[in-house]
Amino acid sequence: MTTIQALILGILQGLTEFLPISSTGHLYIGRHLFGLDEAGLLLDTLMHIGTLLAVFVFYQDEWKKLLRRPFSKLTMLLIVGTIPAVVVGLLFKDFFDAISVSGKTIGWEFLITGVILYVADKRKLGKKSMEDLTWKDALFIGCFQALAIFPAISRSGLTIAAALFKGMERKSAAYFSFLLSTPAILGGIVFQMKDVLTGKVEQITLMPLLIGTIAAALCGYIAIKWMIDLLKKQSLTLFAYYVWILGGAIIALQKVGIF
Repeated sequence: MTTIQALILGILQGLTEFLPISSTGHLYIGRHLFGLDEAGLLLDTLMHIGTLLAVFVFYQDEWKKLLRRPFSKLTMLLIVGTIPAVVVGLLFKDFFDAISVSGKTIGWEFLITGVILYVADKRKLGKKSMEDLTWKDALFIGCFQALAIFPAISRSGLTIAAALFKGMERKSAAYFSFLLSTPAILGGIVFQMKDVLTGKVEQITLMPLLIGTIAAALCGYIAIKWMIDLLKKQSLTLFAYYVWILGGAIIALQKVGIF
């Protein structure tokens, strides 16, 4: 893996982790185009650490408050919202690993993401703020997050959409989605670290690893800020159209044996 390839993959990871278009799906496409289908676990782990740092830095004040008040309502909501993904991840890890490696379903998963974004965006705008969010709302949003274990189902897209389905205002929906991403990303890193520590990783020199991780962190921070600003005045429909086009193109290429 070259430094340029690692840089591009880091940018993809950082931007698409928080835009509702699926980071895992885009990383699969990027690796496929670079001929790196069987490589990248160590870089992937470090890039996820980069996006985790982006969330921590962007929401550092919130996380400081949570550390001071570990039994607050928001802490409870984040725990409840994380449970479905943990249960699904533990029970079906091998199944989802096999799907991620093959990549055969990612075109359809992009299409599904687009449908959910489009439907959520056409609903009447809600008025619920974070103060109005209940544990049932958090569990509902968490169930949508669990679906994002499929490689090209967008985690941020589905959690924002689920929050909109529950009547949350857009800004609050994005806020809870991005905070909820922290335990999800951390859990993914823990799963990956098992293989990293047992030596099931490719050999990559230090510079590509550093470049990919830094790019993921910086682009992740930019993506969070841009997405929050965008949701104040724009809709999710543009992202729905994008993943529909991308998903349709992948399915067509797979049909003719090119992808």
